[in-house]
Amino acid sequence: MKVNVRVIAATNRNLQTAIEKKEFREDLYYRLNVFPIYCPPLRERKEDIPLLVKHFLKKHEGKMGKKITSVGTKVIDALMDYHWPGNIRELENLIERAMILNPGSSLDYGEWLPKTTSNAQAGNETLPLQKLEEVEREHIIETLKKVNWRVSGEKGAAKILGLNPTTLEARMKKLGIRREA
Repeated sequence: MKVNVRVIAATNRNLQTAIEKKEFREDLYYRLNVFPIYCPPLRERKEDIPLLVKHFLKKHEGKMGKKITSVGTKVIDALMDYHWPGNIRELENLIERAMILNPGSSLDYGEWLPKTTSNAQAGNETLPLQKLEEVEREHIIETLKKVNWRVSGEKGAAKILGLNPTTLEARMKKLGIRREA
């Protein structure tokens, strides 16, 4: 019997490292690695969060019998501050939970949000956006100086900051960070 199949496989493991440690078969890796697609985790593309929130609200409104027409800026800020270890699935589950817990048509700041240090202080005085960007800029420059302005690689600033190198480069461009002569 002749069969024509395509195999789609996904992992969050570094398969190159697993092969070196003899934890994954090299021949299987080369059979699966025909067309690799890298999908960065949500924590590396936080700019997608508002759009994903809107999508998940629309997706679940029929099932919940409830339509959310507005989302507070404090909610979006809190979601953008969170680390997202559970990735997009975690965000979707959180939005579904928020729809259950929020009475009315507005998604408001509340106990349903994930706990972070910034969430605990959300009711307190917060730094203005300009001050936050200033602090972020100084932190990135400090880190870059420590690694002799190396952005990517094992000993690069992106690795130290827990960012994708392209994300760090985008932040540097936005904050006007250039290597000092």
